[in-house]
Amino acid sequence: MTACDEAASLLLVDDDATFCRVLSQALVKRGYCVSVAHSVEQAMPLAAANPPEYAVVDLKMDGASGLQLVKFLHELDPNTRIVMLTGYASITTAVEAIKLGATQYLAKPANAQQIVAAFAHSANEQAAVREQPTEIGRLEWEHIQQVLRDHDGNISATARALNMHRRTLQRKLGKTPARD
Repeated sequence: MTACDEAASLLLVDDDATFCRVLSQALVKRGYCVSVAHSVEQAMPLAAANPPEYAVVDLKMDGASGLQLVKFLHELDPNTRIVMLTGYASITTAVEAIKLGATQYLAKPANAQQIVAAFAHSANEQAAVREQPTEIGRLEWEHIQQVLRDHDGNISATARALNMHRRTLQRKLGKTPARD
């Protein structure tokens, strides 16, 4: 008998391998048996072979949208507790995710503690409510990071997109993000 025989099964789907590794380790420490996939296409056969009790799904990945996986998982087993993660938080996608079967919708960065707490919430509750508003410095940092990702790490293109001087952007990137 392995440790996974008694642990709750959890499917973690995100195209960021480092994030998956770190989050997977944290969730295993919290008693979950974690399976990892880096795309919807990888996750569907895993879920079909062994429907998970819990799932953490990224919204935007290479290939199909995480929303398709949420729908698939919910149709596979309506009792699966699904948390949708995204760096592209919007009310529209939050509503869509909940309608398709997600239990909760969290904006990245989310840690293992927040994800486990989200599993306990019901889909009828307001999605991804933070107890305190996010600090403006944190919002700015997250926005800059997203625009930088959208421009494949190109500082000059990111600075132009943000209508910011390149040196100012480099200075901001040299700082650590504000705490939540």
